[in-house]
Amino acid sequence: MYIKLENEVMCIFACRRFHHTTPDNKTHSGEKYTDPFKLGWRDLKGLYEDIRKELLITTSELKEMSEYYFDGKGKAFRPIIVALMARACNIHHNNSRHVQASQRTIALIAEMIHTASLVHDDVIDDASSRRGKHTVNKIWGEKKAVLAGDLILSAASIALARIGNTTVISILTQVIEDLVRGEFLQLGSKENENERFAHYLEKTFKKTASLIANSCKAVSVLGCPDPVVHEIAYQYGKNIGIAFQLIDDVLDFTSCSDQMGKPTSADLKLGLATGPVLFACQQFPEMNAMIMRRFSLPGDVDRARQYVLQSDGVQQTTYLAQQYCHEAIREISKLRPSPERDALIQLSEIVLTRDK
Repeated sequence: MYIKLENEVMCIFACRRFHHTTPDNKTHSGEKYTDPFKLGWRDLKGLYEDIRKELLITTSELKEMSEYYFDGKGKAFRPIIVALMARACNIHHNNSRHVQASQRTIALIAEMIHTASLVHDDVIDDASSRRGKHTVNKIWGEKKAVLAGDLILSAASIALARIGNTTVISILTQVIEDLVRGEFLQLGSKENENERFAHYLEKTFKKTASLIANSCKAVSVLGCPDPVVHEIAYQYGKNIGIAFQLIDDVLDFTSCSDQMGKPTSADLKLGLATGPVLFACQQFPEMNAMIMRRFSLPGDVDRARQYVLQSDGVQQTTYLAQQYCHEAIREISKLRPSPERDALIQLSEIVLTRDK
C-alpha cells in the first residue's frame, strides 16, 4: 500500500502547478441529495449517552475525565461514516435498510478509540486546548490523562469483544497498533525529500486513516460476506481518511484558532513538517535545515509559516487531498446506488471544503 502511496505522491511531486477544482454536491445523476450528517445520525441517536454507559465508572474524577470529550460537541465524523457505510453495504448485499446492533456498536467503538487517541496525543504534545476548551491533561495533569485515555480504550475493547466476531476484533485491534506506530513515525524524520513525503503519508495513514478504513471494513464484514465489498469499504475509508488529515494540515495554516478550537501553526511548534511544508520546501530549499532541526531555533516557526504562505504548498496539499477524495468516490461508486452511498460521496466532497 505504501509503495502505491509513494508512487502517487512522486507523480504529484514532480509537477509544479495544479488546477484546483471545486466539488459540487450533486450525485452522478445530477440530483441534489440529503445532508449526509442528518442521514447518518438516524442510526446514531443517543451516541454519546451510549458511550458514557459503556464507560461504567464509579470513581467520580475518573468518570469526569473519561466523559470530558463525549459532550456531543464533536463532529462525530467517524461514527457518521461508519453508520452510512453499514447501510450502504447492507443495501448492496441484500437490499436491507436495517443497521445491525453490532454495526452500530462499531460506530461507538470508532469514536471511543478516536477520543482516547486525542487524550493521549494531547499529553504527548503538551496541548492546552481542544474543541475550544482546556485539554484533559491541562485540567487533571498528564498522569491522570494517560490513565483516562487507557480507560476509554479498555471500554472500547470490551464493547468490541462483546460483538463476538473474531475477524472484526482482528480488524479493529490493528487500528490500535497503527495508532502507536503512527505516533512513533511522527517522532522521527527523514533527510531525503522523497522518503520524507512517503514517511509523512505513512504516518497520516496510521494515525488518522487506519481507524476510518478498518471501521468501514468491520461494518462491511458484519453486513456482507463478499470480500470485494470489504475491500471497497476499506479503500473508501483509507482514501477519505488521508484526505481528511491533509485538509487538517492545510487548515493549520489557513484557519484562525477560534475556527479550529485549538491553536494554529501547532504542527510547526511541535516540530512537524506536514504536506504544506514539504511542498513549500521545493520552492524554498532553505527550509530543509529547519525541517531537520524540527523548527527548534528562535524565529523558525514564523519563517517557515511565511515560506508556506508564499509558496503553493497549501494549494498542492489541497490538490493531493482532492486526488484521494476522487479515489474514495471511485471506490464507493462500485456499490449499488442508495441514499447512503450518495451521502458517502458527498461526505468526501465536504472533507475538501470544510473550514474547521
